[in-house]
Amino acid sequence: MRKALVPVDGSAAAHRAVRHVVALANIYPSIEAVLLNVQPAVDTWSVRRVLKKEEVEAIEESHGGDILLTDRQILKAAGIACTPVVEIGPPAETIARVARESGCDAIIMGTRGLGAVSSVVLGSVSSRVLHLSDLPVTLIK
Repeated sequence: MRKALVPVDGSAAAHRAVRHVVALANIYPSIEAVLLNVQPAVDTWSVRRVLKKEEVEAIEESHGGDILLTDRQILKAAGIACTPVVEIGPPAETIARVARESGCDAIIMGTRGLGAVSSVVLGSVSSRVLHLSDLPVTLIK
């Protein structure tokens, strides 16, 4: 494995996925990570009335960069090359597209625990990524 896409949303499961990449560095010392935060597109009339599209996107990108900060530091401390990416759009589709465009070998992403709500969460993004991507997808609980 040369390069892994790691979607990060600030959740504990996403942080565990980053820690998994650090563990993989023992097996694949030259592993690289593409840290991706996907921000939802804000298209409500109340926001668009006050802010221009470019201003909303700048705020979303700034927020996404803040979410990536802690995980970037973890990877840097482990000596793992990291490319931070913030995108705006539908999460699963964006994850699959960025993995493909970035030349990643795999996607490593967190999930929620397997409780009553998890099937909804797992079904919404993780499962969709499994269906959309031809790459191996590792789900970290």
